[in-house]
Amino acid sequence: MRSLASALALGGLVAWSAPAVAPVLPAVARRLRIQTRLSRPAGIALTFDDGPHPEGTPAVMEILDRVGAKATFFLVGEQVERWPAVAAAIVQDGHEVACHGYRHILQLRRTPIALRDDFRRAVNVLGEVTGCSPRYYRPPYGVFSAAGLTTARRGGCVPLLWSRWGVDWRARTTPAEIARKAGANLLAGDVVLLHDSDVYSSPASWRRMVSALPSIVEAAALTGEPLVALSQSR
Repeated sequence: MRSLASALALGGLVAWSAPAVAPVLPAVARRLRIQTRLSRPAGIALTFDDGPHPEGTPAVMEILDRVGAKATFFLVGEQVERWPAVAAAIVQDGHEVACHGYRHILQLRRTPIALRDDFRRAVNVLGEVTGCSPRYYRPPYGVFSAAGLTTARRGGCVPLLWSRWGVDWRARTTPAEIARKAGANLLAGDVVLLHDSDVYSSPASWRRMVSALPSIVEAAALTGEPLVALSQSR
């Protein structure tokens, strides 16, 4: 009986944490129906996590405005409450807002009830401040638990990860390296992950990303594909 209980417990742990490997194992993402690319292979989506940020978010929007591009910003509820005018400006400038949770905490460390409450609180804050209901959800650190995945879907959001990323949160990276990782060999349908805030990452990481962003935008332009918000691809 003890061995059976241990096996059941291990099986439960595996089921709980299985979605966590989706960012590095595309086959797992496909099996769990976690979207990593645009639903239609047209356009390229730039997505920005962890904002809004009083400096990083406006700097990103300024660059995008110069080229007439739209993007999707995955906002953290507690940061929306801190910088509501910046969050509202995202929508006013024609960009899309999506949900990145209320607090930036790894889902594997949270109970199903805590995840549900966090999701609802985030969605409510985004709605109150921006007037929009988010269509997409990306978890903190890009790591889903089984309960987190279920919560997003029951809440009406599409679970989304990415197909390309700049790994721009690291302290020792450079704008050139960010641009190379995020912009090399872009394809129609790619979803690119970047960060417009350094609240949960290395100090000034958003500045390095912003320095790299024009090169990433140029790389996307060379494909002939427009830069679109996620919902524009549906």
